[in-house]
Amino acid sequence: MTVDQNLDSGLPIRLLHDRVLVRTEGSDGERRSTAGIVIPATAAVGKRLAWATAVGVGPNVRSIVSGDRVLFDPDDRSEVELHGRAYVLLRERDVHAVAAERVEKEPSGSTGLYL
Repeated sequence: MTVDQNLDSGLPIRLLHDRVLVRTEGSDGERRSTAGIVIPATAAVGKRLAWATAVGVGPNVRSIVSGDRVLFDPDDRSEVELHGRAYVLLRERDVHAVAAERVEKEPSGSTGLYL
C-alpha cells in the first residue's frame, strides 16, 4: 500500500513488510491538562506513550489501516522526513493499541498477538 496521498507531491512511497508510517500529534513541548493547567516540557513524568495517526502501512500489517490512531512508545521510534514533514516509522509489533471505529466490529477473540 502506498503512503497517504495527503503528503506533498513527490515520488510515491511503498512501505515494506510490517512497517507503519505515522504522523505524530502535537509536539514534545509543553502540554495542557484537561483542567487547562500548562505543564512545562521539563516536568518529570513517568514513561509516557504517544498517539499518532497512521498514514501508510506495509503489505504484511494485519491490524492497522491508514487513518487509524495508534499508541506507541516514543522512545522506540525511527524518525524520517518525507516531503519536508517529519514522520515516525514503526513495526506493527511496536504499536500498543489501535483506536478506530472498525475495531468494535472485529471478533472479540482476535487479540492480534504475535506468537
